[in-house]
Amino acid sequence: MPPPEVRTGQSSVAERYRVLLDTGRTLTGTLSSEDLFSAIHRETASVLEASGFYISLYDQGRDIATIVYYADRGETKRVDVSYRGSDSEVIRTRAPSLVNQDLGAVSLLVLGAEDTDVTRSAISAPMIHKGRIVGAISAQSYEVGTYSDDDLALLRGIADLAAVAIDNSLQFAELQRRKREPEQSEEIGRALTSELDPKEVLGKVITAVLDVLDVDGSSVWLCEGPTGSLGRIAEAGGEVALPVGLTWELGGDLGEKLLQMRKPIIIDDLKTSPLVPDSVREHLYAGSGMGAPLIVAGSVAGILTAGSRKPRNFDADDAAVLQRLASQASVALENARLHSNLQALSLTDPLTGLPNRRRLQIHLEKEVAAARRGRNIVIVVFDIDDFKRYNDTLGHLVGDDILPAFAQILDDENRAMNLVARYGGDEFVSVLSVTHMDGARLYVDRVSDRIDNDPIMGQHGVAVSMGLAEFYRASMKSMGDVIQAADMDMYSVKAQRSHMRGAASG
Repeated sequence: MPPPEVRTGQSSVAERYRVLLDTGRTLTGTLSSEDLFSAIHRETASVLEASGFYISLYDQGRDIATIVYYADRGETKRVDVSYRGSDSEVIRTRAPSLVNQDLGAVSLLVLGAEDTDVTRSAISAPMIHKGRIVGAISAQSYEVGTYSDDDLALLRGIADLAAVAIDNSLQFAELQRRKREPEQSEEIGRALTSELDPKEVLGKVITAVLDVLDVDGSSVWLCEGPTGSLGRIAEAGGEVALPVGLTWELGGDLGEKLLQMRKPIIIDDLKTSPLVPDSVREHLYAGSGMGAPLIVAGSVAGILTAGSRKPRNFDADDAAVLQRLASQASVALENARLHSNLQALSLTDPLTGLPNRRRLQIHLEKEVAAARRGRNIVIVVFDIDDFKRYNDTLGHLVGDDILPAFAQILDDENRAMNLVARYGGDEFVSVLSVTHMDGARLYVDRVSDRIDNDPIMGQHGVAVSMGLAEFYRASMKSMGDVIQAADMDMYSVKAQRSHMRGAASG
């Protein structure tokens, strides 16, 4: 929509009031906030000189007035300006104001780009609806003595119409938001039964916050660390999304409110608030934010946040909406985590804590594809010699101590990219990726040294046989082939050891 032409002449009183009636019809038929602000400017400039013009909305509960529309010489500009409402004479006295000279000495906001070229006179009026101050509007001129009492009366009439229109617009926006909220809650609700991946659930939560609250960014922080006070961004979205993986310590007043009191929090200015750690502040845009705790299984598992480019953009109603979304998200996240934990249990050996044979098979399916593309992979098979004898002579409790002790050795010596699993009974398998036989033998040597020095395994004289095999594309079709080759190598070692013991006894 093009900016309104600035009117420099004066109209007759009859013409002005006729336009005022037209203004009422125009404003009451406009529901979009941005369109409404432009319409108020346009209608005002059609009957009053308005080289400078702004609209502010007032939050009486916090005593904060925020500039939501600003135009200078017909050019609309985006500004993020807030001020204490009680500092404004117009808002404090609920009466219009006319200044025809020395505007800078008495006004909170003087328009113009330079000190030598600023507005000289202004008329301002409060927007009051049903006894409540909605905000204020101001028309300004670069000339001295521009406005009359009639002009002030006309602006007051426009302000009264604007107050009704803005209140209607805000109520319409709230109704639209309330309409979207159950829709998004229903979407999160569907995630309770359909989405089993925690990351997918978090993505739906972010989408819901961005849509319902119409904000510029949202993120989910998950609590980690021994005390649960380390926050890490697990998912984020929006135009001002924070980087996933960013961490910070949830301490001080912020941690107390979110983690202990479990209450939502509003931060009016992210750039200056002492609640925001410097490590996070450097990633933030100027603006405001709020957060609500995610409570899973009775504990605070994380924080759901929303951010806006505008300072002081959130109120208690917004925080209540975020808290309701957080409550829905908590249930969905708990369900997804439960499924994830059950899935992990189904792939984990309960005695040793290592991946079980099923998990090994899933891993090997991926590794065989990589091996066929040329990646070097070595399989090492371990078998505890005469393990049944330990159970029979020393009891199963001792056997149950030996297996976890050996599993811990394998896990300690294993690289993060590799997998070590309990294959079954007293057999274990290590899958060494991007490794040749020389590297695998060094790994086996380290394991052997650890076995000799382990207090549990050394106490009972436990010996372990090991077999190695490398995957060869020319002769092997599957990982089963390489496991079989490692088994054969291990049994060959066992046979040699048995032969040596027999020769020594003879």
